[in-house]
Parts: sequence; structure tokens; C-alpha cells
Amino acid sequence: MAEVLVTGGTGTLGRAVVAALLSRGHLVRVLSRRGGESSPGAADADGPRTVRGDLASGAGLTEAVAGTEAIVHCASATGTLRRRTQREVDVAGTRRLAAAARAASRPHLVYPSIVGIDGLPLAYYRTKSAAETEVERSELPWTILRATQFHDLLLMALGGLHRGPLLFLPRGFRFQPVDAGEVGERLAELVDAGPGGRVGDLGGPEELSADEIAERYLGARGGSRPWIVRVAVPGRMARAVRGGGLLCRGCAAGAVSFGDFVGRAL
Repeated sequence: MAEVLVTGGTGTLGRAVVAALLSRGHLVRVLSRRGGESSPGAADADGPRTVRGDLASGAGLTEAVAGTEAIVHCASATGTLRRRTQREVDVAGTRRLAAAARAASRPHLVYPSIVGIDGLPLAYYRTKSAAETEVERSELPWTILRATQFHDLLLMALGGLHRGPLLFLPRGFRFQPVDAGEVGERLAELVDAGPGGRVGDLGGPEELSADEIAERYLGARGGSRPWIVRVAVPGRMARAVRGGGLLCRGCAAGAVSFGDFVGRAL
């Protein structure tokens, strides 16, 4: 039984990681900027304990990591398009977390990242790549797992593209979405396995076109079907996605399909 700190523990992936760690008998702390304890004390075997700490300022991180054997660093500035905020949380925040960990018990740092960040010209992906570099240079035992897009993200995107009687779809885009719960379980496995460096990527069980994803979404949603409007998206990013930049062909694959996910979610 290890004591594990999870950053971003209230997000989609973080919740899955916390559940997987608890199911394996670990003691779990969840880092939060608000609430929680400034000093964690003993963790709770029945559920996660919230501890106070701020990646953007570094406040509370020394206390939050004290006594941990592993950190699963899921926190990321996904809710903003501001590059400065992304880098402050994802890059500088990772550096601050690693510094606090080095000064404490030198825990195993496990970092979830994204398939395709090396080849896709997206600012957030460059930020994730820079955060990976911080992990690799941290002087801590470390593991990095890259995964494809979560089912939840594609469902949210479809909701934004569905406008009244119309559903807009990017022409030629292909995805390999994976279940966040399966990624969380894999990260918990990696905590138990010990430092592995850059491990093999994890993707979903199917490679799907935007049309195939929409068909599964509409089938699960029911009701009247919208008109499909296929849009030729310009730009380097779109070309990279059409060229398979979001796919991890030949990588380890989860079992939960997008159809399975939307069947439960809708």
C-alpha cells in the first residue's frame, strides 16, 4: 500500500486515477488550490484526502508531497486558451512540483500525456511536450504514458458542433478515442510497476472517422437526426489530423469503444 498524491484529481482523468488507486488499496491525496489541509497527516483508507497546494505559485506543494511514494500528475490548464496560463500550470507547475518532490521523499512521478504532441502544430501540445521534458529532467524516478483523446472530449466536441438542425463535421478527420477509466487504470498499474520512463502509448479499440463517431453519437442520442454538414478545415493542424496525427496504430488498446461510452453517457 503506497501513499499517492494525485494532481488534477477532480478532473475527468484524475477521478479515474483516484478510483483505480483506491481499488488497489493505496492511500490517496488529491491536490487542490482551495480547501483541504495545509498539512496532509495520515491519508484515509476509505477515500481520498484533499490537501492544499497551488501549482501556479508553488504554495503548499512541499507539504502536499511529504511522505508520498508516488505522484500522478494529471493537472493541466485545459480550460483556457491563454498560452501563458497553460505554460504557468503545465510547464512551470510541473517544475515546481518536481522541485518539491526532490526536497521531500523523491517519489515516483507518473505523468499522463497525449499521443501526437510531437507532430501536431498546436500550442497546447507544445506545452504538453515541454511538460514532458520537465518530468524527464526532474531527477526523480519517472514514467510518462501518452494516450489518445478521451471519449468525453469527443462527446463534448460533438455537442459544440451540433447547432439546432445542423451537425458540422470536419471532413477527413480520424480519431482513436480511449476511455478515461481505462487510462486511469493503466496509470495506477504504472504506479505499482515502478519507474518505466516513456512507456508504450495507449489508444482506443477503434480508429473512427468523424462521420462514424457522429453516427454512434446520434444513435445513442435518439430523436430527430440533424442535417450533416461536412466542413473542409484549413490549416496545418487539420492536415496533420487528416494524416493520422491523432492515431497510435499498433499501440496497446483499451476495450471500451466510443459506442459503448455514448450508450452509457446519453
